Amino acid sequence: MQRYYDCPQVLRDFLIYHETIKGQSSLTISEYYLDLRMFFRFMMLMRNDMPIHTRLDDIPIKDIDLDFIRSITTSDIFDFLSYLANDRTSNPDAAVPDYGITPASRARKLSALKSFYKYLTVRTKQLTENPVADLEYPKLRKSLPKYLTLEQSASLLKAVSGPNEKRDYAILMIFLNCGIRRSELVGLNLTDVYDDRLRVVGKGNKERFVYFGTPCRKAIDAYLSERNKKVLSDNRALFGSRNGNRISTDAVHALVKKALLQAGLDASQFSAHKLRHTAATMMLSGGVDVKTVQEVLGHENLNTTQIYTHIENTELKIAAEANPLSKIDFSED
Repeated sequence: MQRYYDCPQVLRDFLIYHETIKGQSSLTISEYYLDLRMFFRFMMLMRNDMPIHTRLDDIPIKDIDLDFIRSITTSDIFDFLSYLANDRTSNPDAAVPDYGITPASRARKLSALKSFYKYLTVRTKQLTENPVADLEYPKLRKSLPKYLTLEQSASLLKAVSGPNEKRDYAILMIFLNCGIRRSELVGLNLTDVYDDRLRVVGKGNKERFVYFGTPCRKAIDAYLSERNKKVLSDNRALFGSRNGNRISTDAVHALVKKALLQAGLDASQFSAHKLRHTAATMMLSGGVDVKTVQEVLGHENLNTTQIYTHIENTELKIAAEANPLSKIDFSED
């Protein structure tokens, strides 16, 4: 927790609780920290007489205490959400900055606030009033996730080349066959590879086994013939980088983009996460039931997985309309 040196103690305690008791990932803890830090900076700006040009990111929050937090009302929360929707910009130095962040980003920040106040009111009982308890999340526009077709997936795999060809090919095969997250792939160790499955540590440090077929096994074996000759700084890691470290999420992002470009695909439209979507769609196309796909992907909520059934419904409709018989009018005159 040394990296959160500028936290007030009450926020540090919350982060430590989620790290040690709830067992949440370092990424989740970092997101809580950034979202709540922004909220507290906004509250300090609203409550104190600061110069008009004060940058939100420059406001210290270390002196915030429980009394300050207790004084925050639902109206204050609404002000913060309004600021996010209308005045916050992700790139203030741009020539023409875009103001207002997306509903999904606002929802994430509200989720952090809800978790924080639940901790204070329910878990530790330091507060009796919860100003965010009844607040609804911003309405999100539901859209179908992008994914590669079977032909595009084959083209992607065929296009892999370069000095790390076996490694990159194995990574893409795992994404397309197993549908794991980028962070989960980076966290894989040599001991997580079994004959026909991977042991994956997902969100909240929850473990699951994800099975793969013979082609994926062959791709992993081909890579392991190279990997076993190397010594990495973290020699437990399944995938290493060219500088001898465990591969990073940024490096995985870059190698996926490189392969997409080599395959002649639009790298701005697809990513490692879209390969996860592709795996889920292929599973459903192959007749796997949605509950099983939920377990493979590591989704806590079945509703998260069910969006892929909408993709399947869309594809079935397109397939039906593509049938030549659908264009013939059999009705009697």
